Amino acid sequence: MSFFEAIRICFSKYADFTGRAPRSEYWWFLLFVFLLSLVVALLGPTRVFIFHVAVLLPQLAVGARRLHDTDRSGWWLLLGLVPFIGPIVLIVWFCQKSDPVINSYGPPPLPQEALAAKA
Repeated sequence: MSFFEAIRICFSKYADFTGRAPRSEYWWFLLFVFLLSLVVALLGPTRVFIFHVAVLLPQLAVGARRLHDTDRSGWWLLLGLVPFIGPIVLIVWFCQKSDPVINSYGPPPLPQEALAAKA
């Protein structure tokens, strides 16, 4: 999945917490948000706040879909509120490989050939 494809998918699924998201979709979107927040920071703190409010829902949605890909509930995102340990556990889960079989959240987000090539 390319950088721009990940951004397009995340914004088209703005508040869609169902389904699964591959690692590339999650990390490309996070990079986009980080880079754009640096640019927006040059414009002032009010605009940074507005930007982060605007991308909060897509970030939560892609995070929940990423956790679904590892066969975990999106509610595990609340673990990020636990100081120190919570964000570390979430990062480890976000970095795990996609589950190549159908799990309780649906079929794999990438075709089987793409998963085999990444292994």
